[in-house]
Amino acid sequence: MNNHRAYEIAFVGLKPGVHTFDYKVSDKFFADYGQQDFDNCDVSIKLTLEKNASLLLLKFDIAGTVNVLCDRCANTIVKDLWDEFNMVVKMVENPDEMNNQEEDPDIYYIKYNESHLHIADWIYEFVNLSIPAQRNCGEDEQGGSKCNPEVLKKLDQMKADAQASTHNVWKDLDKLKDLEEEADLN
Repeated sequence: MNNHRAYEIAFVGLKPGVHTFDYKVSDKFFADYGQQDFDNCDVSIKLTLEKNASLLLLKFDIAGTVNVLCDRCANTIVKDLWDEFNMVVKMVENPDEMNNQEEDPDIYYIKYNESHLHIADWIYEFVNLSIPAQRNCGEDEQGGSKCNPEVLKKLDQMKADAQASTHNVWKDLDKLKDLEEEADLN
């Protein structure tokens, strides 16, 4: 994670009050995290940091685009991202213990003597959370699907084949059921 030094904030030198930081992330940012289910990432993050005596209030504004695959037809589609996330960073004596006990994912603990805040993992998480869970090509002006028509045709054929084969399986089992009922009558 050597590339993420740019995502460290030396907050110890900041005066109390509100500070703003801007970041741009692309596919290069995600390389250290392994394979992603998106590409062509072009995301801007505006971080507003409010420094107080024993805590930091962080607000991440996420905006941009990523390419994802359609869940239905696997076409590449561009998805707009827009989201906001808040974090509270508290300074304590025993941050590891407090982080293990904390149930709220929006609260994080660091030591009093910490001087830098590492935000790369949060950016990674928040960009991923900003991507819609359902990804499809959408509809055209007439209400029809924008999905690849060849793939949709093939999916319909596979569905029909699956229903036909399922029907045949039950048909054979029903024969066994009829034999069992005859045996019970005798």
